[in-house]
Amino acid sequence: MVIYHEAGKSAFPSSNGMGMTLRDYFAAKAMQTFLQKNSGVIGCNQYEYRIAEDAYDIADAMLKVREA
Repeated sequence: MVIYHEAGKSAFPSSNGMGMTLRDYFAAKAMQTFLQKNSGVIGCNQYEYRIAEDAYDIADAMLKVREA
């Protein structure tokens, strides 16, 4: 897993420093698209783990491009 410089920054900064990271936000957006396109095959199996892994791979790529 590759963590880029901005991965730990908050997507929605708050005064207490808590919140979702930019990496998590990007992954959630990517995952939302995967689930919308494949909504008929959702259940607790390897498929969900693969979606989550792919979503974070996309998030990492987005962060890398942002730094370029």
